Amino acid sequence: MTEAVVALPMYDWPEAAAETDAEWRRLRAALAASGVAAPARLARSNADLPPVPGRPALPPHGFDFQALWRHPALLFAQTCWGPMEEGLAAAVQLVGQPSYDAFQGGMGPLYASALVMRGKGHAGPREDGQANLPLDLMRGKRFAYNSLDSMSGILAPSRDLGGIGLFAERVETGGHRASIVAVAEGRADVAAIDCRSWDLALRFEPAAAELAVVGWTARRPGLPYITGRATPAGTVARMRRALASA
Repeated sequence: MTEAVVALPMYDWPEAAAETDAEWRRLRAALAASGVAAPARLARSNADLPPVPGRPALPPHGFDFQALWRHPALLFAQTCWGPMEEGLAAAVQLVGQPSYDAFQGGMGPLYASALVMRGKGHAGPREDGQANLPLDLMRGKRFAYNSLDSMSGILAPSRDLGGIGLFAERVETGGHRASIVAVAEGRADVAAIDCRSWDLALRFEPAAAELAVVGWTARRPGLPYITGRATPAGTVARMRRALASA
């Protein structure tokens, strides 16, 4: 029998691996208290995913998030609302969402993205949760984003701008951290970084010290916890109760 797959990849920076492990221990204990047994070890690469009969083998290096989220043995993971909107929601079940209260720009299950540019200073998020967009600063600039299906990195700022053709160029980087470095090194001028990733960057990414927060996107639901479509309804209900208690 294939062991259940669990992962928390969205904020699992190498420097924060111990924190991610501690977060999983807390969540796993809450699940156990509700009668849901879960593996102790998080999947962190393709090599940690059990092979799926009839599907091509994954390369041993890297982490294919779509393969993780759509794995038939998925018990617990975190994803983004961008992929959920683009079809992933039909392949998984929503379990809950974490709190972003600990991070500037967050409020309960809602989060916002910090708009960062080179320089000093800081603009705070609006208390009403609406977007704070410095249009004059961003107009005609090069916009760095992590991936086209990222809610925090491109979908949220694009929707807040309402279709305004503001940027001269868009530069795909592959990750929030890479976007921060691209702006700091002058390969792009502005990026949208979700508030928890920005908190990680301030702690662990030296390039963040070269940047200033010049605005914020509107608050939206944060990264949701999911389980596989095959997870029994009773197990999903117990998982939801466990997250509420945690």
